[in-house]
Amino acid sequence: MAERVTLTDDQRIDWLRLIRSDNVGPRTFRELINHFGGARAALDALPSLARRGGAAASRICSREEAEREFAAARARSIVLVALGEPDYPPRLTMIDDAPPLLAVRGERAILVRNLIAIVGSRNASAAGMKFAARLARDLGAAGYGIVSGLARGIDAAAHRASLDTGTVAVLAGGHERIYPAEHVPLVEQIVPQGAAVSEMPLTWEPRAHDFPRRNRIISGLSVGVVLVEAARRSGSLITARLAGEQGREVFAVPGSPLDPRAEGTNGLLKQGATMVTDAKDILEALAPILGRGFDWPVEEPERGEPAAAGEPSEDERSRIVSLLGPSPCSIDDLVRLSQSSPAIVRMVLLELELAGRIERHGGGLVSLV
Repeated sequence: MAERVTLTDDQRIDWLRLIRSDNVGPRTFRELINHFGGARAALDALPSLARRGGAAASRICSREEAEREFAAARARSIVLVALGEPDYPPRLTMIDDAPPLLAVRGERAILVRNLIAIVGSRNASAAGMKFAARLARDLGAAGYGIVSGLARGIDAAAHRASLDTGTVAVLAGGHERIYPAEHVPLVEQIVPQGAAVSEMPLTWEPRAHDFPRRNRIISGLSVGVVLVEAARRSGSLITARLAGEQGREVFAVPGSPLDPRAEGTNGLLKQGATMVTDAKDILEALAPILGRGFDWPVEEPERGEPAAAGEPSEDERSRIVSLLGPSPCSIDDLVRLSQSSPAIVRMVLLELELAGRIERHGGGLVSLV
């Protein structure tokens, strides 16, 4: 396990600038930090990388913008916890698109506990909400923290039932844009013993595509994900799919075949999810899993010379770009087919992503936009 580090405020502002710059997502952020040795060097390199990728210009978050966000967060008792720091959730570090900075309000100690996600339908039945609450209470009594997405229905029932034992609300928007607004009082009840977390700017208004992005954090924080009710097209099924991709345990509560709200959960059971009729089913399944160590893959090193950068030739760049298309392909295949080094391929992909020309997918896959 790599030694965990704590950023200085100056480094934290550099990290904030980098992740708030155009076309820099969590995977690209990690590539940039690992390649250039630190956020400051990566920021200096962004304009030339974007130009080489084909962009006329790319917005870089200014130091003034980052300092304003940093000060506003601190004034609201929100801490920006960096990937690799002691308070960063250990299981979240294991996913390949972990947020570089997590804005945390509340009790940070809950983030390093064993957490279980309970999610489900917004339009939940009374029985479904009652069962979700019972699960949350029983799991909390067994020492687990509860994670959910602060939505109406199942999420809210799970949060309310675990207020005393600790619960984590993962926000789709910023801390100043709680959604739904009716749950602002619920957040105030959560933070004394639990936490509210977000990767978005404080005033970010959540949009439709921000909710699946939030769901990867819900599953990433957790050792297992429990679906209580989910219709066939429920967003909770996205959380279950992400949990499976992240190597988390997936649990589902069976429901009546006549209830559309059980169609998704019953489908998960057919696909091999573990059936849950009480908390004991979850505890028995997770017992052999707990106690594993964690890797801390990203560090901000001491100031110094950046890592040596592979400089692609125009021929190499053209060859790699020609292999890309709208269908996702693996980076390993790009290395093999282009006959270029992994460092050169990663550099070309960084250039293209900063120019907004490629999209990264899970499992090391990339495609042209």
